[in-house]
Amino acid sequence: MNEDTFITIAETSTSKYVDRKSVFYAFAIPVDNEDIVDEHLKKLRKKYYDARHICYAFCLNADKSISRSSDNGEPSGTAGRPMMGVIQSHNLTNILLVAVRYFGGIKLGTSGLIEAYRTVSELAISQARIITKTEDATYTFKFDYAQMNKVMSTVKAYKLKVLESSFDMVCYIKVSGPKSAIAQLQTLIADAKE
Repeated sequence: MNEDTFITIAETSTSKYVDRKSVFYAFAIPVDNEDIVDEHLKKLRKKYYDARHICYAFCLNADKSISRSSDNGEPSGTAGRPMMGVIQSHNLTNILLVAVRYFGGIKLGTSGLIEAYRTVSELAISQARIITKTEDATYTFKFDYAQMNKVMSTVKAYKLKVLESSFDMVCYIKVSGPKSAIAQLQTLIADAKE
């Protein structure tokens, strides 16, 4: 797997787990950015307004550079961290895990909570279809007409998608494709200008 590819889930999956009358619901949701994470959290908080706790963990980007979790009132480290551990153990990114807990009247203790949040998260991911995706980028390049053949052969070689183009004295081309291929094209154009 190269630096542009990552493993995620194809669509939302859910699970339910009961431990000593506490009911846990988990949602594994594919996400692309923090705004989408926030939207999903708002919807779930509104729908499950009467739940005792709505905990979550998420990871974003092919390099997993953004990750956060929340225990939402559960003892520190008993919900968000085990949920993040499940995400990491499956090497997933661009995923949001949310667990909703309805308290059943019997305390589960620290180890019981950790186990419950881990289990309901594992169940949700086991219901998901795991896929490999490529992290794409879009970029507009300006180059001299003399570079046309090199630029176009690189675009073709890396199977970049041409979104817009103009070929005059100063040419430009807007392409999308894997980030590493875009970087190669940037290097080619920069080197040719020197």
